[in-house]
Amino acid sequence: MAAESLVVTGLNQFYGGSHILRDVAFEVPAGQVTTLLGRNGVGKTTLLRTLMGLVPAARGTVVFGGRDLTRARPEERARAGLSLVPQGREIFGRLTVAENLEMGLAGRPAGEKVPERVFELFPVLRQMLRRRGGDLSGGQQQQLAIGRALAMRPRLLILDEPTEGIQPSIIKDIERAIRALAQSGDMAILLVEQYYDFARSLADQYLVMERGEIVARGAGAAMDADGVRERLAV
Repeated sequence: MAAESLVVTGLNQFYGGSHILRDVAFEVPAGQVTTLLGRNGVGKTTLLRTLMGLVPAARGTVVFGGRDLTRARPEERARAGLSLVPQGREIFGRLTVAENLEMGLAGRPAGEKVPERVFELFPVLRQMLRRRGGDLSGGQQQQLAIGRALAMRPRLLILDEPTEGIQPSIIKDIERAIRALAQSGDMAILLVEQYYDFARSLADQYLVMERGEIVARGAGAAMDADGVRERLAV
């Protein structure tokens, strides 16, 4: 199935009396990596939870592939092709690698297998299929979390801080995998990241969030010239 774009318009979210998201609007085009950057506490995680339907949008719309998902339940969004790799990985430590990957097949037709692409991108997962997820290193667990998300065959892949606590060698592996997924052209990718160099290396376009608003955007190739690093350091 062809990749499709995510279009977010006028998204607002509140926690109690706090206005967390303020008229957030952006597009995640198919076949590209859109990088969302911002310091801690600016609303990035709330935005992702709202995109996935874990919290309802107060105002605004979330449209994917021309389908309005604003009021859709999380499982409906998953079936529509949205897949999230959460911050902190959230794998099942007592399940084997194989069982963790199979969890990603929950919304797929009966009898489907984990896509071969998962093992092409992360060969270590094939070698460790019988190992428990909790016995893997942090970097291997992150690869497993991405593999589980890819088992759903998503058309929009959302990654929340995938480099957090990961050793440099595996960061390079994850970077290569994300680049390969984007170049395949069959999904849109939204990468939420604080590691500037990693984000810059992958971004086709960037977004910067401050205090619940998108305050800057542009081509990934222009991030240095646009002073994005300095915005994150303030």
